[in-house]
Amino acid sequence: MEDTAIFSGGCFWCMVSPFDKQPGIKKVTSGYTGGHTINPTYEQILTHTTGHTEAVEIVFDPEVFPYEKLVEIYWQVTDPTDAFGQFQDRGDNYRPVIHYNSEEQKIIAEKSKAELQASERFDQPIVTSIEPAQTFWAAEDYHQDYYKKNPARYAQEGVLRHEFIKEHWEDEQHA
Repeated sequence: MEDTAIFSGGCFWCMVSPFDKQPGIKKVTSGYTGGHTINPTYEQILTHTTGHTEAVEIVFDPEVFPYEKLVEIYWQVTDPTDAFGQFQDRGDNYRPVIHYNSEEQKIIAEKSKAELQASERFDQPIVTSIEPAQTFWAAEDYHQDYYKKNPARYAQEGVLRHEFIKEHWEDEQHA
């Protein structure tokens, strides 16, 4: 059995590793979604004119690792209170979005968002968007598995994200 999930949460380099390491995850692809340009390039995305966000597409076995668990990890590796980017990455192409592929995913994401808001874990409102999935365009090959190919640069890019995770999710161990 196989399903897909798409999440935007800042730099896609930092979004692959937390999901890639989980059981039942078959593939995590860096790419772009949500915009109006067909088959956009990284250079086009950086212009902030395509409407796309950097995203990851996750192919997973829901019997081994259900969508609910993917959403839990998503909350733990993003700042759900920042609608204008993530950590050092600023702009609309880095905004946090859960892109649902089915009504079931939408319900799960909305319920999870409401529970996170009610938990009062954060002092500010949860502003992550929950939107219908659009075409997902895989990023160029050099962006794929970046954390494996460039561990030093990956570590450097993830410093603020990891500090945030530690501060807000110290009691959780998914990320």
